[in-house]
Amino acid sequence: MARKNQDEELELFDDETEVEELPPREQGRKFDPLRGDHGPLKHLVDSNFLQYASYVICDRAIPALEDGLKPVQRRILHALKEKDDGRFIKVANIVGHTMQYHPHGDASIADALVTLTNKRYLIEGQGNFGNIYTGDRAAASRYIECRLTKLAREELFNKELTEWIPSYDGRNKEPVSLPAKLPLMLMLGADGIAVGLSTSILPHNFIELLEAQIEILKEKKRSPVELNLLPDFQTGGLMDVSEYNKGNGKVKLRAKIESRKNNRIVITELPYGVTTDTLMASIEDAVKKKKVPVRQIDDFTAGKVEIELTLSQGASQEKAIQALYAFTKCENSVSSRLICLRENRPVEMTVDEVLRENTRQLLRILERELELKKAKLLDEFHNKTLVQIFVENRIYKRIEECETLEAVFKAIYDGLRPFRKQLKREIVDADIEMLLGVRIKRISLFDINKNRKEIEGIVAELEQVEKDLKGLVAYATRYLKRLIKEYKDEYPRLTVATGFQEVEVRELTATELQIRQDENGFIGTAVKGETILECSSLDKLLVVFNDGKYLVVPPPDKLFVDGNLNRCEVFDREKPYTCVYTDQRITYLKRFKIGGAIMNREYYMSQGDKSKLQLLADGTPEAIYVKYHPAKGQRINQQKFRPEGIAVKGVKSRGNRMTTKGIKYIGTEPGRWWDKDEAEAPDGVLL
Repeated sequence: MARKNQDEELELFDDETEVEELPPREQGRKFDPLRGDHGPLKHLVDSNFLQYASYVICDRAIPALEDGLKPVQRRILHALKEKDDGRFIKVANIVGHTMQYHPHGDASIADALVTLTNKRYLIEGQGNFGNIYTGDRAAASRYIECRLTKLAREELFNKELTEWIPSYDGRNKEPVSLPAKLPLMLMLGADGIAVGLSTSILPHNFIELLEAQIEILKEKKRSPVELNLLPDFQTGGLMDVSEYNKGNGKVKLRAKIESRKNNRIVITELPYGVTTDTLMASIEDAVKKKKVPVRQIDDFTAGKVEIELTLSQGASQEKAIQALYAFTKCENSVSSRLICLRENRPVEMTVDEVLRENTRQLLRILERELELKKAKLLDEFHNKTLVQIFVENRIYKRIEECETLEAVFKAIYDGLRPFRKQLKREIVDADIEMLLGVRIKRISLFDINKNRKEIEGIVAELEQVEKDLKGLVAYATRYLKRLIKEYKDEYPRLTVATGFQEVEVRELTATELQIRQDENGFIGTAVKGETILECSSLDKLLVVFNDGKYLVVPPPDKLFVDGNLNRCEVFDREKPYTCVYTDQRITYLKRFKIGGAIMNREYYMSQGDKSKLQLLADGTPEAIYVKYHPAKGQRINQQKFRPEGIAVKGVKSRGNRMTTKGIKYIGTEPGRWWDKDEAEAPDGVLL
């Protein structure tokens, strides 16, 4: 049977797919997978891939601009609202209820709920929801409880303004988006990896967002304002936003470190994305590599971060703090790329653009709420006025002798006709049915004065609603100011924005390593002998041999030089040198810069391994003094050469011809071998 179904599918493909015949000139060619037609299977894969990509982008990974939520977050909040009675509810119950709307497993729902709870704004938790400082996980969902916060309960939901669609199985209705009056996407932040794109939205301070929205609302009366919206993280710390670029750049973050007595420093706040465990592991690793002068680490973190570091004896607190920023996770950077769904399509936006759109949405929602309230007040005014007219004028007496329902309706219509001017809309059959539903007890106990006062209150409310609708911007401003006043103390800024001075890592580690040389012809950090150089582990070293050979190497543990070492120093590709070497009995002088070099590869400053390096000097010496070997008939035994006129070239250049005489002594200063009493010889000529 299965085989038959497969055959039918193949026949269906054959029927529906038109195979294009190749031109005669291309029929004998080899199939090209990049240009040839792959047939129905390719179209099937392409279609399925596009459907999957669209699903991941729109229904899983990317938040919506309209309410700032991902689908799982929206469904969790909707489930919480349906279950909300003001008391805490088992998280497991909410997870189970959310599964009516979310087509994925309970673990993903529980994780998303815990994450939302730890962001404080929308869900209040009771029990162990993990620790954002230590990275400890939350307890199982059957042991913890949650409920909506007052902020979420009052500002996110309105059934009458919500658009509903069937859930994935068609048994329930779920919201397309929540009518959120808050800029949730910037409040909460978001991370998501979809097919072909990802988003990273950093959280911002709630109160600062509201204050910025007030500035946006005032723009109608003045020129557009420059919004200075900066991220704010629950873990606190310090941040440098010079490269934030309005949500599409990066932020550098640092832990807050305080100096204490007895040579101790304490980490009190963490950079975003770093836990105490990962931070301590990075510090321990830096201590092992002798990059940070710490001899003891104590973690006292509970409700707040407190990692106490005891420094090595004689260590500077200031330098230790700089080393922590340079070599541990006390400093890190977080990239930000604001991609969201606008009208179910992914778009890249800036923080300013998102907040302006949120502000426009706030105005739309407030206007719809006012219109809804106006309609309800009008209905209430209409009903109370009808009841008052119905009772005061004893219109109910007219129906006592009516024999049919049509006659009852006509009698009431006729009785109400003289009072139509007191109403704000026409009377309909539903109004008559409402009046017929008034109980006799209510008629007998009807309080005319109380009813008139209620009507007057409704009229006053209607006037205020009309006023608010005409002055919608002022109404929205008052709404935002009320939120700021109510929540300002609850949500202060936690992360301090400041500029960072770059840590000079090489300065901190300039004497980190000691290069020694022993009697067996070895140099390196693991060699016992005389120290010839102090350097950083970040440095590259230039090792020069007496035959002109040189290497560029990282600081070696042990390198054999066989007593043939000319010099070992920190490599600087732009440093100028003056070199004198002899090749095939001819001595040359040249000035050069080494430039680039491949690590651990052999190069020559001279012309090959048969050359001899006579002199290698830094920069350009004022003069080079040369003493020649004595020779029969030789009238000039010593000379002075001035290299400043020689052009600086590459290290591979041959240089200028200096002499063909054998050199006995050479130096940049006249040594004891220089004969001052000898008649002064003419300066040497460089050819």
